[in-house]
Amino acid sequence: MGPRPHTREPRRIVATPAELADRLRQRLDTSTSRLMIGICGAPGAGKSTLAEQLAALLGAGTAVVVPFDGFHLATSVLDGTPKLARRGAIDTFDLGSYRSLIHRLRSHDEDVVYAPSYRRGLEEPIASSIAVPRAVPLVLTEGNYLLADHPDLRAAREDLDEVWFLDTPHDIRIRQLVARHVAFGKSEPDAQAWASGTDQHNAEQIEATRQSADLIVAVEA
Repeated sequence: MGPRPHTREPRRIVATPAELADRLRQRLDTSTSRLMIGICGAPGAGKSTLAEQLAALLGAGTAVVVPFDGFHLATSVLDGTPKLARRGAIDTFDLGSYRSLIHRLRSHDEDVVYAPSYRRGLEEPIASSIAVPRAVPLVLTEGNYLLADHPDLRAAREDLDEVWFLDTPHDIRIRQLVARHVAFGKSEPDAQAWASGTDQHNAEQIEATRQSADLIVAVEA
């Protein structure tokens, strides 16, 4: 059974990736079933970086990262609609498919489950590109809206053991976000505009969900 929303601010910790990996190792040592951890946060907070760092620190075969971004609706679906100009908003994702995949991973009764990834630069989801073998004891799923009050996301959260909210200072988050947009093809002015416009609107919605997290995490270098 997954966590329920809290009525007060969850505990906040400051930790290095290595310390967070140790925290997960301790959970794995006492767990009799697959451990499923969500990492939530606003755009540019560093969710995918942290998830990949944790998977690397835990070692091959221990953890697989399943990104929520793999459930972006394809450009061909968004073309000709107002949603294309605000890609990244919650209604530009296939939430039902995310819920279904998380439930399959929780059920842990298939030899391998294939999850989608998201190709930045191409700006498209890539189906069945991440293999999650049955033997893997830890799934890390990271994304913007894991704590959102939506029926599909509430159902997905029921299948997660914990959801962490990644607390990154605003100026650092924006700097990382703009740098990412530039790295994947936007001009500096366009990157700044997108980060302060569409991304910021989404960030405000995501920040409002932090109280529902099991743990708020600030990462030290």
